[in-house]
Amino acid sequence: MYTEPRGPYANTGPGREARELIQRCVHCGFCLEACPTYRVLGDERDGPRGRIYLIKQMVEGGPADAARQHLDRCLTCRACEPACPSGVQYGRLLEIGREIVEDDRPAGERLTRRLLVRILTSPRLFAALLRIGRAVRPVLAGALGATIPPAAPAKAWPTARHPRRMAVLDGCVQAAIAPGINAAAARVLDRLGISLVRVPDAACCGALAHHLGDEARALDAAQRTINACTVALDAGCEAIVSTATGCGVMVKDYGQLLRSSPALAARAQRVATATRDISEAVDAASLAHLCPGSIALPRIAFQSPCTLQHGQRLTGRVESLLEAVGYRLTPVEDAGQCCGSAGGHSILKVTLARELRARKLAALMAGEPAEIATANVGCLAHLGAASPVPVRHWIELVDAAVATPGDQRSAKSRPLGRTS
Repeated sequence: MYTEPRGPYANTGPGREARELIQRCVHCGFCLEACPTYRVLGDERDGPRGRIYLIKQMVEGGPADAARQHLDRCLTCRACEPACPSGVQYGRLLEIGREIVEDDRPAGERLTRRLLVRILTSPRLFAALLRIGRAVRPVLAGALGATIPPAAPAKAWPTARHPRRMAVLDGCVQAAIAPGINAAAARVLDRLGISLVRVPDAACCGALAHHLGDEARALDAAQRTINACTVALDAGCEAIVSTATGCGVMVKDYGQLLRSSPALAARAQRVATATRDISEAVDAASLAHLCPGSIALPRIAFQSPCTLQHGQRLTGRVESLLEAVGYRLTPVEDAGQCCGSAGGHSILKVTLARELRARKLAALMAGEPAEIATANVGCLAHLGAASPVPVRHWIELVDAAVATPGDQRSAKSRPLGRTS
């Protein structure tokens, strides 16, 4: 697709990058059936090919108003990327398009999005508001009350006792919504001879701010995370572990996102290279060795988040780990489709998000599982609000399967730099 940047985008880095990316598109349309929003809405402008054309128009000096709502509806699921025979990097192209539309966004919309970023990326503020929501949850109407996840008990972390160490990102909302996830990861790794320690001062990776156009806040969050993770790596941690796939894909992209920053580029790439999804930190053979094998485990359905299968290209890895410890997986039709969570999408585009969730739950429940497993806290909360069966992070299910009476545990993990 020929493109010639004009106006403010002529002879600029973003303009040249957009031209190169757009020119790879050959109009084949293979991306359309892979796109969740196109399949729901049936509008070419709400599919990758149509959005690419809208971005092309803006780069060539066209108005942003007509494109904004269609770019905002995009889930950033990146399901179109593996479907594209030309290798179009749609995710990066979408970022350029969103930077353009953000400049012309109405003030009211911009304020709403900034407020959402502020709440969701501030752990203390979010935890306080969540406590209030849980207190009034019993008197709220069904659908509204269901959006507030019930309290989940915090569980014990093992004492840091192994020479091998990995550092884990706490994330923004996960510690409040599901505090047991990282604790479960720490217990599983402890059984494998690895101590998992928290990374101080790395609460937010910047993903939500980045997707919602608050680039200043995204850059600040990324810089904090890079600095904190660099300290962890310098202290001997062999990897940075993420138990939220949305955070993981963002941190793994730091090298690309910050390549033009002289102050951050090298450290950003180091952190990106060292980052592992928790499924990459364990292997099936080791987990199978830990599993007693005599316990009958339930049938479960695995919902693979878009950030795991499309963003990090780790399709099938979690499924093999769950099967290694004895879970029986039910078939899930159209497993590549998004559940509709997509960061702030489920809040800003409620009707579309709920339709996508209904379709995903129908596919997940077709095999009559006892539970649904996932790998991202956003998917967990979004699906859990409407699921007829419990929705849990897969590492918690693995932790339950390999638990032994002699596990060494303590009430809290020790922060990095004070491990034993």
